[in-house]
Amino acid sequence: MTITTPIDAGSRPAADAVRALTAAVTRVHTPGTEGYARLTTTQNLATPVQPVAVVEATDAHEVATTLRLAAEAGVRVAVQGTGHGVTEAMTGAVLVHTAALDELTVDPVRRRARIGAGVRWSAVIEAAAPHGLAPVCGSSPHVGVAGFLTGGGVGPLARSHGLSSDYVEAFEVVTGDGVVRRASRTEHPDLFWGLRGGKGALGIVTAVELDLPPVAQVYGGALWFAAEDATPVVRTWGVWADLLPAAATTSLAVLRLPDLELVPPPLRGRTVVCVRFVWTGDPDEGAELLRAVRAVGQPLVDSVAVMPYAAIGAVHADPEDPMPTSESTFLLEDFGPEAVERFLDLVGPHVPSPQLMVEVRQLGGKLREGDDCAFAHRDAPYSVFTAGFAIPETADVVGGDARRIAQGLAPWSRAGAMPNFSTGAGWLERAYPAPVAARLRELSLTYDPAGVLLAARGLRD
Repeated sequence: MTITTPIDAGSRPAADAVRALTAAVTRVHTPGTEGYARLTTTQNLATPVQPVAVVEATDAHEVATTLRLAAEAGVRVAVQGTGHGVTEAMTGAVLVHTAALDELTVDPVRRRARIGAGVRWSAVIEAAAPHGLAPVCGSSPHVGVAGFLTGGGVGPLARSHGLSSDYVEAFEVVTGDGVVRRASRTEHPDLFWGLRGGKGALGIVTAVELDLPPVAQVYGGALWFAAEDATPVVRTWGVWADLLPAAATTSLAVLRLPDLELVPPPLRGRTVVCVRFVWTGDPDEGAELLRAVRAVGQPLVDSVAVMPYAAIGAVHADPEDPMPTSESTFLLEDFGPEAVERFLDLVGPHVPSPQLMVEVRQLGGKLREGDDCAFAHRDAPYSVFTAGFAIPETADVVGGDARRIAQGLAPWSRAGAMPNFSTGAGWLERAYPAPVAARLRELSLTYDPAGVLLAARGLRD
């Protein structure tokens, strides 16, 4: 049987699936229960989820049982760990929640960690730090390890160290056919290719074996400039970033910050320009490189200094509390002088905009290297990311403004998007060029013949 249509939450297939799961696995939560409310919470409050039930998996075998029973009932299965990266409501699907898969061991001799799918980067960073080792994580340590890695992973060490998924030695994964497999460069290498960038289209990752490079400290942080310095800062950054060696990873963001206590007092209620910077070489060389940006104006806040890698989350200072947001992303081929001027015209402090943040992230460096995998845009020079509050009264306005920005920068854009940043209708087409999507589809047909994985629906339907 192949699952081809959505299942209503009150349908007989859904009821049959919940009944079978309740008898077969340890923790099944249904609507109206405390467990269901707790485990269906998402990081983006604008994207609530409403599965027919939640399986709080305690091991890989319970995940396998869930996939097999759901397939027999004709019900799809979704997955969630920390609530980041949710793209749809999961209506009619069973949700496998991985928070209880919390194993974490660090082998300092082999420089490797085994990490359960419910573990966040912050825990791995803390466990690796005493050994002078560093997981190549994303900008927010609050994000889950497994979901981030299946999207490839572009973080604050991206240019110096490459994709985070380049450091995966192996995945323990339950494929759509309900089989627990180990995928590595030598075991199911086709599956290993697709898991690094293919998100959850091929299976539910239950654990990861991850290499940990020796990074004890970096020279990093952020420079925050007032609105009146925006034009010279953005112009300088556009030239300066293009000249940086690969040991430097940087991004620039225009932020319209709310007047809330969670924002530091010097920045509260202001429009600011922030330059993020991480340098993995000699700190004195990093300070010399950054001098060109520091000279543009007097920063409101200058946090760039030698820091332990354990503090890497302070560079971007991403918010940890759930909030309703509307997000968009696209890639740029160029951020030269003409693109910079257009960017200022579109999002400079003088322009009314509902976006909380518009970020330009420089890519390149070691991102261009590494094994072939389903992350399809290693060669992109820049990415743009927008985020704004998406309460009902503003959601359409924020979305329309994001389209305005994308259309304005269209002459410098290129096809594609990074999987971890891609949301909304058509995200799959943006993240995966036709050959990559075709290969993922063939793998999906092989490892998930019934099409039970909700994340593969766009590839299969």
